[in-house]
Amino acid sequence: MTTLHEASTAGTGRVTALERAALRHVLAVLEQPPLEVVLWNGEVVRAGYGTAIARVIIRRRGWLWPLLYRPDLYFGAAYSRGAVDIEGDIVRLLEYFEPLERNAARRRWWERLKLHLPLRESRALARARSNIHHHYDIGNTFYRLWLDPELVYTCAYFPERTTGLADAQQAKMEYVCRKLCLQPGETVVEAGCGWGGLSLYMARHCGVRVRAYNISREQVLYARARARAEGLDGQVEFIEQDYRSITDTCDAFVSVGMLEHVGKVHYGEFGAVIDRCLGPGGRGLLHSIGRDRPMLLNAWIEHQIFPGAYPPALGEMLEVLAAGGFSVLDIENLRLHYARTVELWLQRYERSADEVRRMFDEEFVRAWRFYLAGSIAAFRSGSLQLFQLTFSRPGARDLPWTRAGLYQDRLPESPA
Repeated sequence: MTTLHEASTAGTGRVTALERAALRHVLAVLEQPPLEVVLWNGEVVRAGYGTAIARVIIRRRGWLWPLLYRPDLYFGAAYSRGAVDIEGDIVRLLEYFEPLERNAARRRWWERLKLHLPLRESRALARARSNIHHHYDIGNTFYRLWLDPELVYTCAYFPERTTGLADAQQAKMEYVCRKLCLQPGETVVEAGCGWGGLSLYMARHCGVRVRAYNISREQVLYARARARAEGLDGQVEFIEQDYRSITDTCDAFVSVGMLEHVGKVHYGEFGAVIDRCLGPGGRGLLHSIGRDRPMLLNAWIEHQIFPGAYPPALGEMLEVLAAGGFSVLDIENLRLHYARTVELWLQRYERSADEVRRMFDEEFVRAWRFYLAGSIAAFRSGSLQLFQLTFSRPGARDLPWTRAGLYQDRLPESPA
């Protein structure tokens, strides 16, 4: 692997006419974004009009062709390794790459084929554990640096644009509880519980009993310790098992931020799990990053940050519920709420960059900066969506007549 020092010092030589023409062609495909590209020999190629939003500095000549051919895969790699630097607004810059990525993904038949290649069950379980470990088991200390105090690593809900991150995450958990119409004494199954924030919130504020499933060892241990410390271990059980092992019966089923890790070929299995555990009159909520149409996750993010992840299109989310014959009650798109959530995460991350660098290295710092900035760009541009979908057994009648209950009174603030 190229070191940051090598990336910053290598790459002298003249720029050929072919290289210059190829770069200008890609900038034209991007509709001439207002930016400057500084090549390894100091030559500046200007695109667009007015003040440039950013300067892209290509320090190593060998990266030019990969960047032009597959920016979705190589731009993040080049930036994280220091072969490319960005001066200016990285988020606005990445927004310009979203149309190029969407169009390229439509043409790559081998990536479309990957959507339909199932793994054998033993491999699927092993792969799922490996993928979750890669992202979530890199240290709770790292995530505490930039998430909210509850360690909620999913889209927050902002009742007002000025709501802070901690309050917005509390509001999201309250919002989910209201959508589920939870009542004291009911039982809830949560598939994919993160560090346990939502499960503990449901038990504390709604008086329900929760069984929560997760295959991240570090997250489960943290959640169990927190439940004991808060005296909620009698109401909430955190279970280190895959969702396929769920056999409980429950009044409500909830999954927030896990469907992205299930994989399209396993949607039938996931739907069967919901069907076998949700009781008569039961209801549920699925919360997932999604797409307007089927398309794979950004190639670099899937390779480097979230292996195995797939954000489903809305129609694919509905496939999860088809086998059980569930009735869809409501669908809400919180895309701009997720853009705001990640903006606040990135701000906190940048304030902690020196500490992250001490924990890992410079390449890690740059990779996660690029991932968070790219996520903001994707949600702002509409390349990514955030769907909340509520459902029930068919014929359920004990349901709210309107949505008014979701918005009555002020949603709770975070604990002092």
